[in-house]
Amino acid sequence: MTSDPRIGPVPLPDTRARRVVEQLLEGSGVTLNGVADWDIQVHHPDFFTRVLHQGTLGLGEAYMDGWWECTRIDEMACRLLMHGLGERAHTPSERLMYRLQTGFFNLQSKARAYIVGERHYDLGNDLFERMLDPTMCYSCGYWKRADSLHQAQLDKLDLVARKLKLEPGMRVLDIGCGWGSFAEYAAHHYRAEVTGITISREQARLARERCDGLPVEILLQDYRDLDGRFDRVVSIGMFEHVGHRNYATYFRTVERLLEGDGLFLLHTIGSNNSDITADPWVNKYIFPNGVLPSAMHIARAAEGHLLLEDWQNFGADYDPTLMAWLANLDARWHEIAERYSDRVQRMFRYYLSVCAGAFRARDLQLWQLVFSRGRAGRYDAPR
Repeated sequence: MTSDPRIGPVPLPDTRARRVVEQLLEGSGVTLNGVADWDIQVHHPDFFTRVLHQGTLGLGEAYMDGWWECTRIDEMACRLLMHGLGERAHTPSERLMYRLQTGFFNLQSKARAYIVGERHYDLGNDLFERMLDPTMCYSCGYWKRADSLHQAQLDKLDLVARKLKLEPGMRVLDIGCGWGSFAEYAAHHYRAEVTGITISREQARLARERCDGLPVEILLQDYRDLDGRFDRVVSIGMFEHVGHRNYATYFRTVERLLEGDGLFLLHTIGSNNSDITADPWVNKYIFPNGVLPSAMHIARAAEGHLLLEDWQNFGADYDPTLMAWLANLDARWHEIAERYSDRVQRMFRYYLSVCAGAFRARDLQLWQLVFSRGRAGRYDAPR
């Protein structure tokens, strides 16, 4: 059952579920049917029962169904996370089910590797073209000097190129190349020869179009099946799909593919703790089988394979990146509204807003790490 968001909030029911939710919210600054932009406007009387029974999955699905509204979901999420409601928002059954799944199964095996491509990245290039900037970067921008999303993404791409110390003619491998953002940039501005791989057919198709005429090859391939040797390896926003059971394999693969004096840059969202968890709503609707690595996960997996040269955190920059994507999507949704349902629009609005709030609360991080195979001399990373 859905409710029409235009009808306005409903009177709050006098139920135990409603009182429990109010207790959880107490002290967070978020209220029910309040006047602040970050307050939750309840549009369905069963909202409270649904959230208590289903946790974050129920909260997200209830928003998609129009059961509640909030002008600034990003601010709501930030306040709730800073109040400590992050882990408590997951029901015991959610936590148990995910731990059982990850304990018995490799959710990111080769056989399952293409699932996220099919469900998310293949959803439609027309949608992502309207949400992203002209670079088609679907990862955090670098806002140190930028005052627009486009400039932040260009600065990020150039930061990566400078950290890799790219030179003309270098053979570069881009693991998880997306729509060809870095491949195009490195080939055009640094005259590198780039091989990009992706598990999304739609990404591969558009990446090949965008890189036409450049020394770029785009492959629809799993990273574990790669052969060859490369002067530089880069992976921007892909490691979140690798999974903790495959971290060691991932670093062994990079070690095998990287030349002895080469450099590897890893750009990934990072978790503040090492628990193997995933938000049930994000896992179901956005990034199936995704797992965020912790600093310990990365350090342990790399040990014995690659030497850590540099580690930079600019997670705070993901907040303005996500909010810019949300603004783009809102401004241009009318161009694709006939193809996508209101529920898909609400799904993306919720996803972008909640993630922005999580980075604002410093609940999530964005790391760029540079590794080598123990090359001689000192490495100085640009900022």
